Amino acid sequence: MPTEQLLSMQRHRYTRYTLGLATCTALGLLLALWRLGLTPVCAYLISINAMTLLLYGYDKRQAVAGRTRVPEIALHIAALLGGSPGAFMGQGLFRHKTRKLSFQMVFAAIALLQIVGFYGYWRFVHGG
Repeated sequence: MPTEQLLSMQRHRYTRYTLGLATCTALGLLLALWRLGLTPVCAYLISINAMTLLLYGYDKRQAVAGRTRVPEIALHIAALLGGSPGAFMGQGLFRHKTRKLSFQMVFAAIALLQIVGFYGYWRFVHGG
């Protein structure tokens, strides 16, 4: 097997492991917060945003060290699942992914979609 293919397979497996660990950590936090009395929605939002913030920090650390990175699609999915505030904080706190225009365009679309969705939900619930 060529060296490039072997390295690619190892990176892919390592990325899967990292994302799996992040997901398990978020689920554990979600369950702990729910058990402490938070509503499921609040517990979910806190845990997904914590996970997203940690993913941004981890990706920045990996970028500085020149190691295997978290795929951009994983960062976008974390934001799409409700982690946009955590992503925004991670971008500012770690100064990460702030200059890449294509990334910022997708992130802005995700945030706008969530704002419009939240506004529509609010109007629906409050009879506006």
